[in-house]
Amino acid sequence: MLIDVSNVEKAYNEDGSATYALRGISFGINKGEFVAIMGPSGSGKSTLLHILSFLDRPSRGVYRFEGKAIEELSDDALAHVRNTRMGFVFQSFNLLGRTSVLNNVMLPLVYAHMSVRERNNKARQVIEQVGLSHRLQHFSNQLSGGEKQRVAIARAMVNEPSVIFADEPTGNLDSNSGIQIMKLLQELNRAGHTVVLVTHETYTAQHAQRIIFMRDGKIENDSGVKERRIAHDHEFLK
Repeated sequence: MLIDVSNVEKAYNEDGSATYALRGISFGINKGEFVAIMGPSGSGKSTLLHILSFLDRPSRGVYRFEGKAIEELSDDALAHVRNTRMGFVFQSFNLLGRTSVLNNVMLPLVYAHMSVRERNNKARQVIEQVGLSHRLQHFSNQLSGGEKQRVAIARAMVNEPSVIFADEPTGNLDSNSGIQIMKLLQELNRAGHTVVLVTHETYTAQHAQRIIFMRDGKIENDSGVKERRIAHDHEFLK
């Protein structure tokens, strides 16, 4: 199992009292899955993403990534795993504006043990995968929102990570561009990439194979997209 979360809690101490963002979360994600994590504001989905992506540690419980428990790793070891085994796609793209598409995608390879030529070739390959070879030398601030997100996806892929975390990847896009980005993530998933998506948009989540719905720091529902549609239709007909 790629991701194994068991009875994870996250509490923040404010004025001497504990506020729980996560309450006994347990689930697993296998290699090659496409999972969407949904929930209203304050449901805990962002806190969960921070823990899954090693930006935070749980207060209680066990989180294993590729079989290793997070509490057994030092901060430096966590940073190394995060930089080499995880790819990230953000709502705000997080690209360098006056830097070419090629150089933006090459950034995660700066500390890789490979020549400049190897880094260049690898970046060109993933840029071609996302359909932006014709924009190779354009600055990222010359691109449309949808193109910027394609660059961000290429950058997330270039290190061949175990998992791609996508945090509201369509949030700054129009509906048509958002659908194109979700179709691209589906294509990457079909090619074998594990994708974990955090979103509040139903149409975005329905591109995943499985939806984990959170509320008040707990998992309220964990099912396939088809199962959720049937359940929704059943509720509607009541």
